[in-house]
Amino acid sequence: MLTKYLEIQPEISQALKEDKPIVALESTIISHGMPYPENLKTAQMVEKTVRDQGAIPATIAILEGKIKVGLSAEELSQLAQVKDVKKVSRRDFPYIVANKMNGATTVAATMIVANMAGISLFVTGGIGGVHRGADQTFDVSADLTELSQTNVAVVCAGVKSILDIGSTLEYLETLGVPVMGYQTLDFPAFYTRKSGFQTEYQFKDAADAANTLKTKWDLGLKGGLIIANPIPEQYQMDPDVINQAIQEALKQADDLNVKGKDITPFLLSKIAELTGANSLASNVQLIINNAKVGGQIAKQFVELKK
Repeated sequence: MLTKYLEIQPEISQALKEDKPIVALESTIISHGMPYPENLKTAQMVEKTVRDQGAIPATIAILEGKIKVGLSAEELSQLAQVKDVKKVSRRDFPYIVANKMNGATTVAATMIVANMAGISLFVTGGIGGVHRGADQTFDVSADLTELSQTNVAVVCAGVKSILDIGSTLEYLETLGVPVMGYQTLDFPAFYTRKSGFQTEYQFKDAADAANTLKTKWDLGLKGGLIIANPIPEQYQMDPDVINQAIQEALKQADDLNVKGKDITPFLLSKIAELTGANSLASNVQLIINNAKVGGQIAKQFVELKK
């Protein structure tokens, strides 16, 4: 039944049969996270970084209603430029696919498709979470519930710093989602290496992370795992500068009544504008760094399964 909707690129299909390391990549960062042509250049660099670690990248998106696992160079370029791309999470799949629309997958949606295809590891910039003011709006990302029920591990630079990080970590704990630091106990805040919050445990290297993943799923413990990998020190932003930009962007969003799935792209765009594109440069570097770590973990995970 799934083959009617799911199109797995031949290279990835062959890699799945041969149990080669594969890393899933989201597409929202391409269509909603960065302007063209930076979005295309970043997507290409991220795929190359995964390959440099000995793994195969699988960028996930929906094109004309077909769920794609792996994009050709032409499809990647198309996604980076077309305007009619919907931001797709779990709730959006049926309508977008049934009506043969274009869709970019969020963290939650990418996890769903990766799991359908049999891919265990996924790399992104930062996950969604509990929004600031959620006690009034109840705005909590579907990424968090997906992490509690879908067996895909996520390498990220923490939670997007526009969110309420403390509440997000509390919610993840309630859902039973393990949150591990990568070579640190400091939970990163996307643009900066430290958020002021700590993780319970840290991985010393890729083999350590892969072993924990295998153990989790061997035990039948459903759901994903967060591997929080801080932005490289030379690319992190000044916390005061970024926090000031976030506060101003939040105020503008409130003034313009921006809500729901539009809020994150709006805030990221405003922050890039307010920081003179410094935040965009940091965003690019952190996802490349995550791709490097993700590729290494995927390779170790495959070795453990032999």
